[in-house]
Amino acid sequence: MKRYLYHAGQVARTDTDVIIVGSGIAGLYTALCLPQSIRCTILNKAGIENSSSMYAQGGIAAVLDINKIMDDTRQHLEDTLVAGAGLCDEKAVSVLVQEGQANIEQLISLGVPFDRRQDGDLLMTREGGHGKNRILHCGGDATGLGITNQLYAVALERENITILDQCFLVDILTGENGAAGVLVLDEKNKPQYFSASKVIIATGGTGNIYRNSTNPACSTGDGIAAAKRAGAELKDMEFVQFHPTALIYPNENGRFFLISEALRGEGAILRNRRGEAFMQDIHPLKDLAPRDIVARAIVREMKKCDIPCVYLDITARPRSFLEKRFPTIYTECMRRGIDIARHWIPVFPVQHYFMGGIKTDLNACTNIPGLYACGESACTGVHGANRLASNSLLECLVFGRRCAAHIAETLDRKPEIVRFETTSGVNPGDMDFDSIRSELRTMMTQKCGILRNQADMSDAEQWVSSSLAQFGEVDLTGKKQVETLNLLQVSSEVLKASMARKKSVGAHYRTDEET
Repeated sequence: MKRYLYHAGQVARTDTDVIIVGSGIAGLYTALCLPQSIRCTILNKAGIENSSSMYAQGGIAAVLDINKIMDDTRQHLEDTLVAGAGLCDEKAVSVLVQEGQANIEQLISLGVPFDRRQDGDLLMTREGGHGKNRILHCGGDATGLGITNQLYAVALERENITILDQCFLVDILTGENGAAGVLVLDEKNKPQYFSASKVIIATGGTGNIYRNSTNPACSTGDGIAAAKRAGAELKDMEFVQFHPTALIYPNENGRFFLISEALRGEGAILRNRRGEAFMQDIHPLKDLAPRDIVARAIVREMKKCDIPCVYLDITARPRSFLEKRFPTIYTECMRRGIDIARHWIPVFPVQHYFMGGIKTDLNACTNIPGLYACGESACTGVHGANRLASNSLLECLVFGRRCAAHIAETLDRKPEIVRFETTSGVNPGDMDFDSIRSELRTMMTQKCGILRNQADMSDAEQWVSSSLAQFGEVDLTGKKQVETLNLLQVSSEVLKASMARKKSVGAHYRTDEET
């Protein structure tokens, strides 16, 4: 595979201090934590409205002073370690929980409108895997939307921050001193060269390697694949989280609507077709068990009863409560003809979050000098084998702020000007990129999903390897072509890591586990 994918020739260069690829909460918050003397350019692929952050319903987990009578950071740490099935980096988790309050206070100072109780205190709720009420929300079940919109509005007012839409990452440029910028394609498929000595990857996850996902269509693993091509280390690529409860009907773009874990935090019960509450005997936390356990329990129930879904029952709650606490879910379900005050919600597990990614330290640094990663595209070690609910947005904040601080302390060199032009390759000819992507998503869903075994994964890996070989020295001249390669490269890493881990742990569950 070529080091640089695009045969660009001479491309005009734009210089800046910091490049952030991605405009979700991780990218925006990191930019806002940089000193305003540092020039920062944020590049987004499909517009801010298409980031995964916008769809985050649940909330942010954090222990605050107002709640320390009932909770403390040690308990938050323990809940995270338990959910992570013993594979979390405890130092990273300690940083996460200890620095939570400072970052929540920073969000409040930036104008983020967290939900509050009638007495004015922040409203704290509970979700699966948490032993205490420590989840903050915006707009009931529209936390990601509320935070992203506010951060975006503030960023637009900062003179040192430039936000450019429709910029698709092709490659991370590197030189003798490390990161040197990025090559992107604009909305007209024209290459653009952005030069910077500090590059932050905040491109989100990899949802579209699977057939069913809560991620937007733009989640194709671009940042992770580009970082791998640049020489960055990856970590925990086998750990893919499937959310237990998504509405079984996809939208017109194929994205599945998430039914937040917060419903179970407010008393919703999972039931099978006979109305039985099947989580009661599976885990001490019952319906609030960690996500991997609930997802597998649902799959088994579906197979046992030969049904396409199970049901989430929150009819014990009054309509007035549901309309106020879950306005997004209430409205969307009503639009689909499901009155959640009277009807059970048909749900099933779908891909939701990627625990693996670009390996970073506690300051978001990768093994490549000047290259950083934040948010879902990074692997800080806080999630281990299974992410605890609502720790993802907290991770964006804590390590995004640390990333900004590290850049502020080390920004002392001009970007290296590198030559990245490749020799012209082979015309892709009759390669059907849509068919490759469709087959890949089916292959990964069937052979490397919630339940896995060596034979299935080996079949999938052979198919992916064969598909990658087709690319060889092919000239990739458009977004769809590069995305397809990225999906294949990320899938290859997921499969290889999954086959290498012979024992089940967390979200990685093998039906043929070796003893």
